[in-house]
Amino acid sequence: SSSAFVPFRKETTMANPSYALTKHLKSVGFDAAIAAVTESLKAEGFGVLTEIDIQKTFKAKLDVDHRRYVILGACNPTLAHRALSADELVGLLLPCNVIVAEEDEGSMVAIVNPREMFKVVENVDLGPVVDEVDAKLHRVIDSL
Repeated sequence: SSSAFVPFRKETTMANPSYALTKHLKSVGFDAAIAAVTESLKAEGFGVLTEIDIQKTFKAKLDVDHRRYVILGACNPTLAHRALSADELVGLLLPCNVIVAEEDEGSMVAIVNPREMFKVVENVDLGPVVDEVDAKLHRVIDSL
């Protein structure tokens, strides 16, 4: 048996957790939000390498209905190369995840906060790369 559909409600989640850069796009449909964030990522040198459709996967694997929700794996090859050159294990934190979720009135986009994510890596050589990724991802979320 499948559970009832529950749309995303921002009041049921943390307001602005430190690990996420978030933006609620009122009156912006789900597909339009994916297109907008993909274009903004591209403008900052990121491509989308992976797309995980949570709604489809949960339905197929668990027979559970879920709001429209995708996880996009975004990568900037130049910055990824610099990060991996400084610390080979940093690949465990790549790519940068971006989510787009259906809301009651529009969509929500959230991008992993690179400063928070990279706190677990104790390598000062990554500082300049993290600074650049952080600036680029802030421009992406601010552009939406």
